[in-house]
Amino acid sequence: MDLLIFQVPILMVQASLDGILLGILFALIAYGMALQWGVMNIINIAQGELVILGGYIAYFMYVAGIHPAFGVIVSPIIMYFVGWALYKTIIFRVVDRDMFISILATFGISILTQQLMNFIFGSDVVVAQSNFGTTFLFNYMVTLPNAKIFAAGVSIIFAIFLVIYMRKSKLGRAIRATAQNARAAKILGVDTEKVYAATFGINAALCGVAGSLIAITFTLHPYVGLPYTVRSFMIVIIAGLGNLPGVALSGMGLGVFEQFADYILGTEFRIGSVFLLLVLILVYRRFKLSRKREYLK
Repeated sequence: MDLLIFQVPILMVQASLDGILLGILFALIAYGMALQWGVMNIINIAQGELVILGGYIAYFMYVAGIHPAFGVIVSPIIMYFVGWALYKTIIFRVVDRDMFISILATFGISILTQQLMNFIFGSDVVVAQSNFGTTFLFNYMVTLPNAKIFAAGVSIIFAIFLVIYMRKSKLGRAIRATAQNARAAKILGVDTEKVYAATFGINAALCGVAGSLIAITFTLHPYVGLPYTVRSFMIVIIAGLGNLPGVALSGMGLGVFEQFADYILGTEFRIGSVFLLLVLILVYRRFKLSRKREYLK
C-alpha cells in the first residue's frame, strides 16, 4: 500500500477535490436511476450502458469536428427517444411485475447494448479531447482538469433544472403522483403509461448528459458501463429513493472514496474497491433489516 498520501497532506487535498468533482457526476447518473426506480419499481442494470451510449454520441460529434461539449445538448435529446423506445418495446412488459423479472430484462438489454456498441463502434478505447486546459491551485501543487470542473458544473445545472421541472410542470407533478400511488393516480386521470415512458426517457436523457461528460473527462469503450451501474445502485441504496440531497452527498462520498482507494491501493484496485464497498453496504443493510425483524417479534 502507498501511504504517501498521508505523509503529504496536499495529496489528500488533491484526492478530495478530484473525488468531489467526480462524485457530482456519479450523483447525476444515480438520480436518473433513483427516479425511474421510485416511479416504476425497476432496477435498471443497463444504466451504465445508457451512459456509455450517450458518451459515444458526444465522441462522434468530436470526430465530425464539433466540440464534444455540445454533446450535453444533443446526447440527452437522442437518448430520451432511445429510452422511450426501450420502454415501448421491452420495459412496459415488466412494469408491475416482480422486481427480479425487471433485473433479468434490463440485464438482457445491458448485454445486447454492449454487443451492439462493440459491433458498431468497435472495441478500441476512445476519448473526446475537450482541450479545456487545467486549473492550478495552492501554488501549482493541486491540479484540476477543467473538463472535470465543467462536468461537475453541468451536472449541477441539469440536476437543478430537473428538480424545478418535476415541481412545476404538469408531467413532473404526474410523475410524482404516480411514484406515490400509481393506482390512485390512474383513477384520478393520470396516464400512467405515458408517465412511465417519459420517466424512462428522462432517465436515459440524464445518462446521455453524463455520458457526454464522461467522453470528455475519461475514456469510453463498449464494456465499461457496469462500474457506472454499480456506482449508481450503491448511491441510491445509501441515499434512498427521492432523496436528492442524499444522492448528491452519497455521490461525492463515493467519489472521494474512489480517489483515496486509487492513491492508497493503486489504480488496478480502484474498481475492485467499489465492488467490495457495495458488498459491505448490502451486508450491513441485510444486518439492519434482520435486527428490525427481531425487534418486531
